[in-house]
Amino acid sequence: MTSAQPQIALTVRHTASALDTRRGVVRLHPEVLDALGLRAWDAVRLTGARVSAALAAPAADGGAPGVVLADDVTMANLGVTEGAEVVVAPCEVTVARTVTVSGSRLARLSLNPHTLRLALIGKVLTVGDAVSLLPQDLAPPPGSDVIAVRGQLSRAIGASWTSELLTVTATDPAGPVAVGQSTVVGWRGAPAPEPAGRPASARQAADPNAAEVTEFPEFPEVAGAIEDEPEEAPPPMADLAGSASAARRLAEWFDLAFHRPDLLERLGTSGRLGVLLSGPEGVGKATLVRSVAHAERVRVVSLAAPTVAVLEPDAALTRVARAVDAASSGEGKGVLLLTDIDALLPAHQPPPVATVVLDRLRAALGRPGFALVATTAHPESVDPRLRGVDLLDRELTLGLPDGQTRTELLRVLLRDTPVESGVDFGSIAERTPGFVAADLIALRRDAALRAALRHRDSDDEPRIAEQDLLDALESVRPLSMSASDTLATGGLSLDDVGDMTEVKQSLTESVLWPLRYPDSFARLGVAPPRGVLLYGPPGNGKTFLVRALAGTGALNVFAVKGAELMDKWVGESERAVRELFRRAAEAAPALIFLDEVDALAPRRGQSSDSGVSDRVVAALLTELDGVEPLRDVVVLGATNRPELVDSALLRPGRLERLIYVPPPDVEARVAILRASARNTPLSSDVDLEELASTLDGYSAADCAALIREAALTAMRESLEAAEVTAAHLAKARDVVRPSLDPAQLAALEAYARRSPTTTTQ
Repeated sequence: MTSAQPQIALTVRHTASALDTRRGVVRLHPEVLDALGLRAWDAVRLTGARVSAALAAPAADGGAPGVVLADDVTMANLGVTEGAEVVVAPCEVTVARTVTVSGSRLARLSLNPHTLRLALIGKVLTVGDAVSLLPQDLAPPPGSDVIAVRGQLSRAIGASWTSELLTVTATDPAGPVAVGQSTVVGWRGAPAPEPAGRPASARQAADPNAAEVTEFPEFPEVAGAIEDEPEEAPPPMADLAGSASAARRLAEWFDLAFHRPDLLERLGTSGRLGVLLSGPEGVGKATLVRSVAHAERVRVVSLAAPTVAVLEPDAALTRVARAVDAASSGEGKGVLLLTDIDALLPAHQPPPVATVVLDRLRAALGRPGFALVATTAHPESVDPRLRGVDLLDRELTLGLPDGQTRTELLRVLLRDTPVESGVDFGSIAERTPGFVAADLIALRRDAALRAALRHRDSDDEPRIAEQDLLDALESVRPLSMSASDTLATGGLSLDDVGDMTEVKQSLTESVLWPLRYPDSFARLGVAPPRGVLLYGPPGNGKTFLVRALAGTGALNVFAVKGAELMDKWVGESERAVRELFRRAAEAAPALIFLDEVDALAPRRGQSSDSGVSDRVVAALLTELDGVEPLRDVVVLGATNRPELVDSALLRPGRLERLIYVPPPDVEARVAILRASARNTPLSSDVDLEELASTLDGYSAADCAALIREAALTAMRESLEAAEVTAAHLAKARDVVRPSLDPAQLAALEAYARRSPTTTTQ
């Protein structure tokens, strides 16, 4: 590998393909492959918190240009989580003469070296990586029999062979290598047979990971676990937009613990310092620690907890011990930064090694000049023992950036990037609700790729335009929404909704105003509405209204069908409700859309589902007006049976605004017919106003279906038909009948009159 070879920084996302999982394969956009000069199934070097290597293949359906798709094992090898930045570059590999691995006792006793080699053949390995036994069957090397290998592994280990992970402890030659037919694969500690006499290759990959391996020769499996402070200086504290308060607090703690411990001793306390730093993924927790430590002249040693969590207990303890020693060596002023600590020390079913790890960290905090900072995006999932007074007794929380903070972050991130003049960072920030610093970095990267594609055939100075940033928003999804079902707006806005003036105004006041103008509510001393119930007969456009509302407000929308949160296992439904509101809070300003809310929150005491519905209603009530206030999140429920919704959910402070969406009147039906026929050529004998006056009992969906059926009728007469006539519409009426039930309409109108909080059209 030469320094002249290209490299591209991309955002890592978890692959959704089960075929790619644990095969040592990453997926890249075809244009990224071309830019790197790669062909499908070439090897690439991946640099995250660690350096690893994998096979690269084109992403299905193209994918996003700024994204690399990887599985959980590859991300653990890199020491990163989803949404982190990974540098991808071409990688030269040689066929290994020998490869040494470690694994579970079951694997060591069950698999001979020959079977090991068959399982690993065709994969690219780096010392310190975890590798699965699943054969690389996406592009199998010539001569390999994948089906036979699977059979051998299954017979040797049993059904659990697909979940076995090995650790690469040594390779000959060093650097990324490929396992070939002549490679000798053996277990660590076992005598290995002599290699098959293959001559050494002249191409030695200049892999930074090789230097890390030789740093701890007596513990080869520790290689890559410890990352000292990067050579590139972290951003100054002044550039930590939105985190200034947390940075000042951490700087004060560092100053007292490292530079003024005698002052603490005179006041009767110790200088030990353990901090739990929480915040959404990608918000910049590790960057904050490094920036503050750099300003306080303190060395930082990082240890990625997900990388340690996949190892055997002995190897995990060794990594923790070596990291502690590295942080407390030298001048004795060092910080051990444990990232994503919930992966190593989970709250639920902690592994047996967790107790020993906690003891090691507790003992390390007694050393002078040593501090421990652990980060997590899920503080509720951390082992509660970690918060003891003798461990992490102090906590800091980083919040999601607001619009002003995102504007400042964009200015900082694009400060040294060639950008066209006149770019409105504030406008872009308004269109990125829920974005954290990592998302904005991904946005910058994707915009740079688009700008590069525009300028590749031009001699002009390349610059990022505002349109590049706006176009990048189509492919960059915030981390907080990466595991959520979102509602597609399709470019709709409330202006596209015909008629319904009062309904649109009520939705604007109840949903958009609290998110857009919180200062106005605070100035008048009133709390904004927390929730809205949208009800009316089926087919009248309730979901369409929500889509238009989300498009108008540029909101992150979490769409949930009524029964999706129901689970037969005790506690799982309530957990799903809490997780839904937590994700919405992280992506604020956000809208939680509960479709068919009568199925999710029916009247308590009347269900026969072992109390699941009652517990879900209780969880919803707790989240809506519990101890923790709901900020920048509005809940919108939709139903055509409002009388079935639990009454406690409809009182003030919860779904307090009830908005009735009535069936369309004549004017509304005209607007719906015109909108539906916007792209349908109508003959001169079609009078939509006269047609609308005869459609009593037709819902909005019925009107749209009528136009669609008329077009199909014209096609049945002739596939060459060029327009829809009044006769076609008359025939369509024989097929599309009115769906509104007069009895249901009467009941809904009576409910609207009885409810004092209802807004009607």
